[in-house]
Parts: sequence; structure tokens; C-alpha cells
Amino acid sequence: MGIMLGLVVLAAFVLVPTIGTYVDQRQQIAALTHDVQATKDEITQLTSERERWRDEAYIVAQARERLYYRRPGEVVYLVADDLPTDLIEPAQRPVSDDVQETQRDWMTQFLRSVTEAGLAGTVAPG
Repeated sequence: MGIMLGLVVLAAFVLVPTIGTYVDQRQQIAALTHDVQATKDEITQLTSERERWRDEAYIVAQARERLYYRRPGEVVYLVADDLPTDLIEPAQRPVSDDVQETQRDWMTQFLRSVTEAGLAGTVAPG
């Protein structure tokens, strides 16, 4: 009985590192397979984009949309702020309608802050 138990323990010591290596390799293979599939998808997307850029109508449309190119004789009207204010996102709305002047000059305050930080003997918490 003791010999059998010893053999089982010895087999476990021999097989556990091998199984761990096998599991690690399977995980690496799965990750690399995923990377290969992602690269294939990217190649497919870039190939279709290259085919679109070979079409002259697409190039003209992109030049008109992105660069505002127009043909000779065409009249271009650019409308700024054509959306109602309730449709504008809050991040794009102006902060305030009136301009306020600060009490101190920002450059003086900045220099004071830098010199105080440089001359400080210890770091103040939070």
C-alpha cells in the first residue's frame, strides 16, 4: 500500500509540471489564434477600403466632404451654428455669456506656486 501511494505521489510530481506547461501552451495558442483572426479581419477591412479609394466617384465625394473642394462655378455656403441651442450637447455650450476678470494675474500666481513648491522643505499631505 505504501509503495502504491509513493508511486502515485511520484507520478503527480512528474505530471503536474507537464500538465501546467500544456495548459499554458494551449492558452498561448488560443491567444495567437485570436490575434491571427483579428489581423485577417483588419486585412479584409483595409482591402475593402483600398477598393473604395480606387473608385473615382468615392474620391470626389471624399474631397468634397473632407476638404470642401468644389468644381469651378459652384457656390458654397457654409452654415455655422445651424442647430437650435436645445440640441447642442452641454459640453459644446458656452460656459457663460459674460466675461469675468480674475482677481490676480495668472502668471504671477503660477510663479509664486512654483517657487513655493521648490522651496518647501517637506511635502504637505493632500
